[in-house]
Amino acid sequence: MLALLGAGTTECARGPGGRPVIEVDAPTALVDRAVHIRIGGLSARERVGVDLRAVDVEGEPWRGHATFRADSHGVLDLDTATPLSGTYRKPDGMGLFWSMNPRSGDPEQAYFRPPYRGKSDFDLTLTAAANGRRPVSRTLTRKWTEAGVSARDLTLAADGVVGTLFLPAPGTHRRPAVVVFGGSEGGPGPATDGALFAAHGYPALALGYFHAPGLPDKLANIPLEYFRAAVRILAGQPGVDPDRILAQGYSRGSEAALLLAEHYPDVVHGAIVYAPSDMVNDGFPDYRQPAWTKDGKAVVGGHIHLDHVAGPVLAIAGADDRLWPSANAARSIVEDLDARGNPHPHRALIFPGAGHGVGTFPYLAAGTRFAHPLTNEVLDDGGSRAANAAAREQGWPQVLALLASLTR
Repeated sequence: MLALLGAGTTECARGPGGRPVIEVDAPTALVDRAVHIRIGGLSARERVGVDLRAVDVEGEPWRGHATFRADSHGVLDLDTATPLSGTYRKPDGMGLFWSMNPRSGDPEQAYFRPPYRGKSDFDLTLTAAANGRRPVSRTLTRKWTEAGVSARDLTLAADGVVGTLFLPAPGTHRRPAVVVFGGSEGGPGPATDGALFAAHGYPALALGYFHAPGLPDKLANIPLEYFRAAVRILAGQPGVDPDRILAQGYSRGSEAALLLAEHYPDVVHGAIVYAPSDMVNDGFPDYRQPAWTKDGKAVVGGHIHLDHVAGPVLAIAGADDRLWPSANAARSIVEDLDARGNPHPHRALIFPGAGHGVGTFPYLAAGTRFAHPLTNEVLDDGGSRAANAAAREQGWPQVLALLASLTR
């Protein structure tokens, strides 16, 4: 519980010069950890403006802001306070974080991408200003990883795959592990997800499979054996439980994750799928080619049958996904496993109001539309920023809980 000087009395003590006092329970914390912020030293029912500012990897300034009234004790608790105005509307202790807007451009087409490569953390500035008095500020530091976590880039030349391997600090017990990959955007792999998994104690491999140096330009004819090779690299790492490895795929990557769990249950022991499909779809953006191959042959399009999955499956979707019917697919995946009597845990998390941007980890600002990096077409993900933020805040702990349930 956050301890605030003077809390519970008729008025909280003010800082030097009568300035407000900002109290934060964890000024330095992992990116996916909620922080609890209270502002004291205010007058009863005093109006106060609170800003959160940061700069993204391109140097663009971002700002979240809201105006509140302090309570009868001169305290503002961001967990429970309703904004009078600002970038978010309902009580939410992390609202200033996910509702930040860029200084220029359409917030609905913008994504806050803080520095990552070569940096283990980034800073934000929290400022409170009340009644014309001099504002007070605090620096909040958000970390991508914890001490002792190691990261190593994998290359085609040296390793046969492209990605980044994240290993927690050496410990005494082997842990479940995750190979994590994205969707039709391609690229070198979601390294931020991998870093956070390792920060929580779970080895991870953030894997690229197309649209990255040395890899195919398009999502076409991608061998499932490529993913299997990556999983075997992960399985051979110290601290990895080779019998507890999951595949996490987002959007088009969900197809690969489910196919791996189905075709290679000896090495992939379950799947986590965000905004999933229950179908094998054609290649992208060239629909005349197959997306996936196995044993040199195209994986035939159609429903993905889940007869051989040997571990848990968690499907996470938004009910307002406008890119494709991922909520229906998530339900279908679970129904298929039910019908086949699969004995392993499997469930769907469907978040009302959320769209295709339903995952993964929470508290970074993200819009609901984006220009696809392969086609430049602006796509409507559906949902709202607030609903997507709530889905990520609720869904990510379920992923971590699933991994914890596999720890032995």
